[in-house]
Amino acid sequence: MTGFVYLTVRAMAGIKNIGILTSGGDAPGMNAAIRAVTRSAIYNKFGVKGIMRGYKGLVFNEIVDFKSQSVSNIIQLGGTILKTARCKEFTTPEGRKQAYDNMVAAGIDALVVIGGDGSLTGASIFAEEYNVPIVGLPGTIDNDLGGTDSTIGYDTALNTIMDAVDKLRDTASSHERLFFVEVMGHTAGYLALNSALATGSEAAIIPEMETEVDQLAELINHGFRKSKNSAIVIVAENPKTGGATALAERVKKEFPQYDARVTILGHIQRGGSPTAYDRILASRMGEAAIEAIMEGQRNVMIGVQNGKTVYVPFTKAVKHNKGIDRSDLDLVKILSI
Repeated sequence: MTGFVYLTVRAMAGIKNIGILTSGGDAPGMNAAIRAVTRSAIYNKFGVKGIMRGYKGLVFNEIVDFKSQSVSNIIQLGGTILKTARCKEFTTPEGRKQAYDNMVAAGIDALVVIGGDGSLTGASIFAEEYNVPIVGLPGTIDNDLGGTDSTIGYDTALNTIMDAVDKLRDTASSHERLFFVEVMGHTAGYLALNSALATGSEAAIIPEMETEVDQLAELINHGFRKSKNSAIVIVAENPKTGGATALAERVKKEFPQYDARVTILGHIQRGGSPTAYDRILASRMGEAAIEAIMEGQRNVMIGVQNGKTVYVPFTKAVKHNKGIDRSDLDLVKILSI
C-alpha cells in the first residue's frame, strides 16, 4: 500500500487543475460524464476548468471555472452543457500552439476529452506535441471505438431508433411496401444491426458486409418473403453506397414490383434524455478518468470490457477494428422468416 501511495503522489506531482471538453458529435450521456469528471476531480482536491465548444474553446480561450454546483441537475439532460464545435484551427500546428498557450495560462495541467474517433485522434496528436496528460472518454452513438464494449450514448440512440421503428411499423403493416430506415453509423454497422434485432426488422444492411455480398439483391432474392405484405430494412448511413436513398433507387430500377419508401432518422438519434445504462456508464467512466490521471496514465481512453474498466491507448481506440458479431446477422435472417 505504501508503494502505491508513493507512486500515486509522484504521478500527481504538478497536476492541480484538470480541464474538461466535449468534442465532435454530441451523444446522450455526455453531461453525465461531465458531472462525474467534475465531482470526482473536486473530491480528489483538483481544480476543474470547463472548456467551451471543444478544441475551439482551447484555441479561442473559452475556459471557465467549474464548481460542484456547475454540474447540478444535468445528469438527465441530452446534449452537452460544454457545447461542441468543429475547429479547423486545431488541425494546424499554429492552432494547437495557441491552444496549449491558453491551457497553460488557465493553469490546466491535464485534460479529459469526451468524444469520438476524431476527438481522440486530436487528443493523441496534442498530447504527443506538448507532453500533456490526456485521458479520453468514448462519447459517440456509433459505438465504433476499439477497446470498449459500449460507448457513451450508444444505448440511448439504440432505444431512440427502436421507438421510431416501432411507430413506423404501425403504418408499414397497413401498406404493401418495402421500408428502408437509415440510421447513423458512417463506417460502422452496430446501430443498424442491433436495432434490426431489437425491432424485428427483416434485414440490416451494414458497411462491414458491402465488399462481401450484394446485400440488397440477397434481401430481395432470398430474404423477403412474398407472403409478407411489408418489410422494414435498417440501413447504416454509408457515403460509399449512398445509404437508404440509393438503395430505394436501385429497387425502383431493378425490382420494380416492390414499392420502396425511405425514412432517414438523422440527428434525432443524438438527442433525448440518456437511458439509465448510459448514465451509469458515463458516471463510472468519468470517475475512472480521474483515477487514471492520479495513476499517471496518459494518452489512454477509458473503456469497459466485460464490466471491467480498462485503459485503451488512443492509437488502438481509433482503429475501428472491433468487428461485428456475424452470428447476429444470421439471427436477423433466421427471425425474419
